[in-house]
Amino acid sequence: MTADPRPSFWNAFGPGVLFAGAAVGVSHLVQSTRAGASYGLALAGVVVLANLVKYPAFRLGPQYAAATGTSMLEGYRRRGLGALLLYTLVTLATMFAVQAAVTFVTAGLLLSLLGSTTSAVLVSAGLLALCLGLVAIGDYAWLDRVTKVAVAIFTLATFVATALALGRVDWSGALVPDLGRFEKADWLFCAALVGWMPSAIDVSVWQSIWVLARAKDRKRRPDLRGTLLDFHVGYVGTAALALCFLLLGAGIIHGRDLEIPTQAHAFGAMLVDLYAETLGAWSRPIVGGAAFLVMFSTTLTVVDGFPRALAVLSERFGGAEVPPDDPAVATPRPRARRTYAASALLLVLGSLGILAFAASSLRALVDFATTASFLTAPVLSALNHAAAMGPEVPEHARMSPTLRWSSLAGIAAQALIAAGWIWLITSG
Repeated sequence: MTADPRPSFWNAFGPGVLFAGAAVGVSHLVQSTRAGASYGLALAGVVVLANLVKYPAFRLGPQYAAATGTSMLEGYRRRGLGALLLYTLVTLATMFAVQAAVTFVTAGLLLSLLGSTTSAVLVSAGLLALCLGLVAIGDYAWLDRVTKVAVAIFTLATFVATALALGRVDWSGALVPDLGRFEKADWLFCAALVGWMPSAIDVSVWQSIWVLARAKDRKRRPDLRGTLLDFHVGYVGTAALALCFLLLGAGIIHGRDLEIPTQAHAFGAMLVDLYAETLGAWSRPIVGGAAFLVMFSTTLTVVDGFPRALAVLSERFGGAEVPPDDPAVATPRPRARRTYAASALLLVLGSLGILAFAASSLRALVDFATTASFLTAPVLSALNHAAAMGPEVPEHARMSPTLRWSSLAGIAAQALIAAGWIWLITSG
């Protein structure tokens, strides 16, 4: 595998889009819009702060992969067996609930868009079967192409909808929340907003694996400059979309006497109806299609992300990861492909089992998955930091002093937020 002779955006473009596809889902469509609907512009700073605090941890995933030619899970392995076990526990504890939640929301939005009354569980099964087919037919290549199209369409549609709603935003409203009037429920919502903005930290591991999968697909060694450019496009775009959804909530829902549904799919359906009512019936296909594509891209990347991580994880327990310079990585290892296929099937069946027997408790499942990822965020961020500081990272690819201190500050901030969340939950 040779280095890319033309390190450019177009050569590396891919894993950053997959990150956007995985991140822009319930956290954006539901949480960011709810923030704007309930608080106007007051929580815009919270959204920006959350993206800034988590930036180092997410960046270190693709940076480590491009610098060392191995995934972040190899970095964990080098830190000790405990790091791998911790990531395994986090993954197994959240994967079924996360997949069930995002798929059910996607199905609800599709049913709302089509005006159908078909069972959401059956539609979820169809969506999961489609996603399995897409990743099975072309592995990374299809995942890359389909997600690019989905992300491009929903980004354009969201920008158009936001531009149309800007005239309805009350720009005279406070840009800083009145903390003196905040109650426990307000603080808990802010913690949840930060916890899933832009996504769970373990997605940074997925992105390190996607960087290597992209390199294998292109038969070129990952380039650090191009990889970071791709990451920044995806990350900044994700943050911009979060603010777009907040502005949409502030412009269309804020100030109206409406009861916001607690179920994510019901909230999405209500959101599409409000857009059509406020902007005109012609906007329904744009907004509805954008909302569905947001969630479909999330469903697709999660169907790939968890199994791909588990496949790599199984190999890391067996020993060191082979760098891309070795010809052995030119073709996928049969064991890794079998683990990937078995994990994907297990993920789909487990998620459908949850939806079939506990769909009415989906909110509890989402809360469980969110809480688990939220509380482990500072730990996984610390593992990413430790891996990036490892001796296997070449000198030119190490963290700059600014990034290093930003990473430490982000870890401390996430730990404080998690501690505050625990205090709020346990206090009377």
